[in-house]
This record gives sequence, structure tokens and C-alpha cells, in this order.
Amino acid sequence: MPNSVSIHPAIDSGIKPAAPNFSGGTLLCACTNKPVKVAIKGQVEHNHACGCTKCWKPQGAAFSVVAVVPHDNVTVIENGDKLAVVDPDALIQRHACKECGVHMYGPVEREHAFQGLDFIHPERFQESGWAPPGFAAFVSSVIESGVDPSRMDGIRARLRELGLEPYDCLSPPLMDFVATWVAKRSGALAA
Repeated sequence: MPNSVSIHPAIDSGIKPAAPNFSGGTLLCACTNKPVKVAIKGQVEHNHACGCTKCWKPQGAAFSVVAVVPHDNVTVIENGDKLAVVDPDALIQRHACKECGVHMYGPVEREHAFQGLDFIHPERFQESGWAPPGFAAFVSSVIESGVDPSRMDGIRARLRELGLEPYDCLSPPLMDFVATWVAKRSGALAA
């Protein structure tokens, strides 16, 4: 019998594979009147379930679903005047709709291994076929948002059941990428 722990509405019924020809689409906020629309060129990368307390989550979801795209592949096409940065001091400059609260895109603009990437919530695509989540990050952080710690074994079991290895940071390849960037900047590795 499948584990009944809810992770996120876009993946609770199983993870759908990417469409081989997915070339991007339009993200839509939750407003019924004059929704914010953001065009995304290309497929998403490093999609994952995220338990951090900064990412936008739909009502009732324990995790967000978040991926990255190159900054140059993101264009606000409608109602950009409804967007505001959630936390100007954060690394990820999450632009959210001031009316419905949905985070539409979040560029990393300051010097960091992820500079030049924008974080997006691919379940907001009007189109299907985006690359599915491949892991779960910052899993223990769901406790910070009010999840009872006694539920963590069930949550980790459900993530594994969905094929999402749970990490309390990023996946090993992304952690290696960040560490390599830091080592090159410090001179520990040749640039």
C-alpha cells in the first residue's frame, strides 16, 4: 500500500516524465484577474522538491517544487507591475505576485555559484512536459515550518517511494558544483 504522506500536489500521484520535445512555456500566477505571466525558454534543470521555508508552496503542501533556468531564458510577458521582491537581502531574489503570493521567478544576481540562474516553480507552467523533480532538498527544514519531527521517517519514506532521494542540503552533484566554485575562487583549485 502506498505511503499516504502528502508532499506536493504536482507529485503526490506520481512523477510524470519529461516530454522529449519540451521547449519551455508560460508560468502563470494564481490570480483569476490579470494573472502574471512569465515566459520560459527551454527545459528546466535540477528540479527538486524543496523543504526550505523560503520557497513558495501551494496551500497544504509540505514541499515546493523548484527548478532552475538560465536568467536569459526568463521574460515577464504580462502584468509585471504586480511583482515585488519578497526579501531583497536573500540570495535568491524571489519575485512574487503581490495579490496571490505565488513566486514567479527568482534570479541569483550576486556573486555565487548559481549566479545567472533563476529559480522557478515548474508546476506553474500552463504546458506539461517539464523535467520532473529528481531529488528532495532541505528535507529537515519542513520541521521549521511546523511539521512534527515524528513525521520525518514517513516523509523520507514517501520521498523515496516517489523516487526522490532526500537530502538535508542539495544533491551531491550540486554540492560538488558549489564546492568547486568556492575552491576555484579561493585558489585551492585551478580556475
